[in-house]
Amino acid sequence: MEEMRLPTDAEIREAYKQGEEAIILLIHDTIGRLAARIQVLEDQTSKNSQNSGKPPSSDGLKKPAPKSRRKRNGRKSGGQAGHIGYTLQSVSKPDFVKIYGVRKCEHCQKSLRKVKAKRYEKRQVFDLPPVRVQVTEHRVEVKQCQCCGKESKGTFPVGVSQPVQYGQEIKAQAVYLNQYQMIPLERVGEIFEDFYGHHLSEGTIVESSQEAAEQVKSVNQAIKQYLANVSKVVNFDETGLRIASKLHWLHVACTSRLTYYEVHTKRGQEAMQAMGILPDFRGRAVHDGLKSYWTYAEAQHGLCNEHHLRELEFIGERYPQDWVSKFGDLLMETKTAVDLVRDIQPGLSQEQLSDFNQRYDELVAQGLKANPPAEESPETTQKKRGPKKQSPPQNLLDRLHDHNEAVLAFMNDFKVPFDNNQAERDIRMMKVKQKVSGCFRSERGAKAFCQIRGYLSTARKNGQNALSVLRLAFAKTPFLPAFVFSTA
Repeated sequence: MEEMRLPTDAEIREAYKQGEEAIILLIHDTIGRLAARIQVLEDQTSKNSQNSGKPPSSDGLKKPAPKSRRKRNGRKSGGQAGHIGYTLQSVSKPDFVKIYGVRKCEHCQKSLRKVKAKRYEKRQVFDLPPVRVQVTEHRVEVKQCQCCGKESKGTFPVGVSQPVQYGQEIKAQAVYLNQYQMIPLERVGEIFEDFYGHHLSEGTIVESSQEAAEQVKSVNQAIKQYLANVSKVVNFDETGLRIASKLHWLHVACTSRLTYYEVHTKRGQEAMQAMGILPDFRGRAVHDGLKSYWTYAEAQHGLCNEHHLRELEFIGERYPQDWVSKFGDLLMETKTAVDLVRDIQPGLSQEQLSDFNQRYDELVAQGLKANPPAEESPETTQKKRGPKKQSPPQNLLDRLHDHNEAVLAFMNDFKVPFDNNQAERDIRMMKVKQKVSGCFRSERGAKAFCQIRGYLSTARKNGQNALSVLRLAFAKTPFLPAFVFSTA
């Protein structure tokens, strides 16, 4: 923010000498700069997670009441008529059967020991047996040849390479708890001790995570290549994270079935180049409008309209103008029209497209007319560098005007989503990790976390069990979706 400077005594006296008009000009200039500064500060304090891109965690105790843009449908909460419920059901072949006999008649007290049961009343209890760590000792024979006198020995199974080591199941569960469920290292050790009577050291958990990350590296590489060269629509986003107390950036590229993460010290184009997806990408990149994305001119672009709705809500609160609410309504009306026909026809009718485009252009023109560019004096222009400072309505209107094709991409191509929620959902777990652990201790640990989380996120999107695919990774046969494998 520009430093605020009040007129000096000498400037006030000089204006006084020049007369009434000079004093009026000085007062107007000072009050104008103060008003602009107050506006900026009030704008900052008025932003929250519902009217800006700020995360919900930043709302603190002033968290606003939740608002939903969804219309009421009149249905009661809970399961609807015809909904298939899920409850515990008895099984036809239980693992164990315990029979409790009747010794005597509860009415006349006569003995019933030798009377055959007429029927059985059954109740089933589902439970887990106590589990203890099982130690298997592998021995290979060592024999001495009676002919040459030299020794020969058998071969240990694959993976049995140390005198004492942990097996694949323990390592898979440790990584599952720490990397997927995001339980801190110390507590994972406690869980193993409580569940299995065996304490697992933090070093073992860390090394197991590194091993898992190494085993799934090829899977993540295949996902990366698929996103860059095959996918038609990919969501992109980035968020800050701390490694050894220093700010880094986590970048995500994803679809509804694939997830790829990358950690970098930078947020912009340098990191995007290092990530290696956007340089080769020729499909539709959906993002929140960060300037660096626009440098990739070979790709098509789609903007997150959920961001636009939040900005419109903020502008409606701080800069009330007629076009603001109408534009938000237009976006939601267009989205509803697309959702109604998405599954039954390839696109909107030409009449609908023309109507939405015309109304879009009219509202943008109305907004630009209500928010003309601010006039700057030659002195101010010479002093300032970089882009001209504008009000929030002007910034949003410039984006809506200059990138209207990207804003309405979801209307013209049903494969393009209305928002960038897919990327935001995939990045959210990283923020949860930070809340749990504060930051990563090392870049090595952060990169391992990204490798494992990208692998598990992709597996879950394709209907796989997280623990099962970790077992596959430790068995050196990691899961890879068939549609990616066929193009790898």
